[in-house]
Amino acid sequence: MTHAARRIREIPLAGCADQILARLAAAANSPAIEQIDGATVLGERAMLGGMTIPGRTSAGGGCRMFDAMDDTVALNLARPADRELLPALFETSTLDCRDDAGIAAAIAAHEATTLVERGRSLGLAISAGHENLLKSSSDACEQITAGPPRLTTVRETPRVVDLSALWAGPLAGHLLSLAGARVIKVESRTRPDGMRGNKEFFALLNQGKSSVVLDFKDDSDRCALVSLITQSDIVIESARPRALMQLGIDAGQLVRTTPGLVWVTITGHGVVGESANWVGFGDDCAVAGGLSAALDDATGRTGFVGDAIADPLTGIRAALVAWETWSSRRGGRFVLSMSQVIAQCLAAARAEDPAALNSCLLAWSAAVGEPFPTVKRRQIGER
Repeated sequence: MTHAARRIREIPLAGCADQILARLAAAANSPAIEQIDGATVLGERAMLGGMTIPGRTSAGGGCRMFDAMDDTVALNLARPADRELLPALFETSTLDCRDDAGIAAAIAAHEATTLVERGRSLGLAISAGHENLLKSSSDACEQITAGPPRLTTVRETPRVVDLSALWAGPLAGHLLSLAGARVIKVESRTRPDGMRGNKEFFALLNQGKSSVVLDFKDDSDRCALVSLITQSDIVIESARPRALMQLGIDAGQLVRTTPGLVWVTITGHGVVGESANWVGFGDDCAVAGGLSAALDDATGRTGFVGDAIADPLTGIRAALVAWETWSSRRGGRFVLSMSQVIAQCLAAARAEDPAALNSCLLAWSAAVGEPFPTVKRRQIGER
């Protein structure tokens, strides 16, 4: 390993992850969570996958940063159908959607704001490097529905329905399981969790959970899902509002009528206004939250920080919100925005020790292309 890589003492914002994990361990009185450090949660997928410290291409390879006329743009093309939307993004019929050089040239001919606005309306996961500086601050976790309190203690530890997929939501469910909760992972028979393609990491995130597979187009299966939810204490999901309603699930109504039900929704950018329908994944949401702009300010070079870092940071925060609210016996629906989780963690790191943050970002930029920092390796079944 080179001198540049050795200078990295921690993944940027790992200290913020440590603080949230410490709060969760204390709230749940969980020795298992107490043993997990923030760097492990932020870096274990990259370490398991043999990833390298990213530059302008994300560690996982699905998201890239391009130069627009006035800013950098992070464009996530991880899904096969994403490239089919590029002609509409650039309003042209001549673009070769597989030509990355042509995509870069098209982005360079447009203003970032225009591309981001149009891309989000098309369903692309896209963000601009400095967009967070242009919008008003909002809380990374907002309660949008209040529910009746739980008046009696039914269970010593909560029953959790995990409807989420990929990383942030399943991580939240995993941490709740480590805290003692009974977690039931629910998947669609026709659209299983996309993280199943990464077998080792999927097993790590979903160990200890019960598994239920349902056909969401079947009336009896949908009724069974609603019944399961109303008999549980916590729901974790990451669907856009329209998708839930198409399943016949009204989250707000369920929260208002089920005493003590805690419903945690993980989103890219929130559920208020237009942003409710914006697609966002960990890499592009981190850019939207200002992390790549912070790297540019510190080093003069932009790029991705961490491995889809908005996912694990949001997953930790979601688990804390769920456990603390359940412990209070309050019911409610809480919405987490991955981009705002990054913005808040970044602001907290700056307020706590700006020099340390700057030093960490400098080391990160200097080590682009080197192996991802080594973190504590957790074993499947480790408690």
